[in-house]
Amino acid sequence: MLLGKVTGTLVSTQKDEKLRGLKFFVVEKLDMQGKPTGTFVIAADSVGAGVGEVVIYVSGSSARYTASTEGKPADATIIGIVDTWDLNGKAQYQKSEER
Repeated sequence: MLLGKVTGTLVSTQKDEKLRGLKFFVVEKLDMQGKPTGTFVIAADSVGAGVGEVVIYVSGSSARYTASTEGKPADATIIGIVDTWDLNGKAQYQKSEER
């Protein structure tokens, strides 16, 4: 599992039939201190995430294990929205009420 921040949306009107109905986001990978890495991925959303949220996402074959992506050609899927995390007893991130 990886940490990322949803930085944008992706709209594709022409896509494989199996991908119809999936919502896609542009996600920037974060390091453990919450800093952006400059690495981006397009991820299918399985949890109702939104732009600006910090998320947990999976890639590779794990991306096809959610109810919304099973049997679909997904390579990255958002599987959780992060509320908080700490590292070595120090808070690294706390979700605000605003997106």
